[in-house]
Amino acid sequence: MTDRITTSDELGKRVRERRVALNLTQGELADVARVSPRFVSELENGKQTAQLAGIQRVLAALGLDLYLDSR
Repeated sequence: MTDRITTSDELGKRVRERRVALNLTQGELADVARVSPRFVSELENGKQTAQLAGIQRVLAALGLDLYLDSR
């Protein structure tokens, strides 16, 4: 499934949905992704200042990919 993500809130929603579908707590995801539980919480809540490296680790831990596409 490919969805266009245009806001940090949408990204956070998709991360949360995937985490819940995999039956992971925020803490468990944080351990696997090598980020803090606070980072996962802030990402899921749409905080716009999240670091790209951390986002990439979280997405990889969830089996999600990040793509860029020309408009």
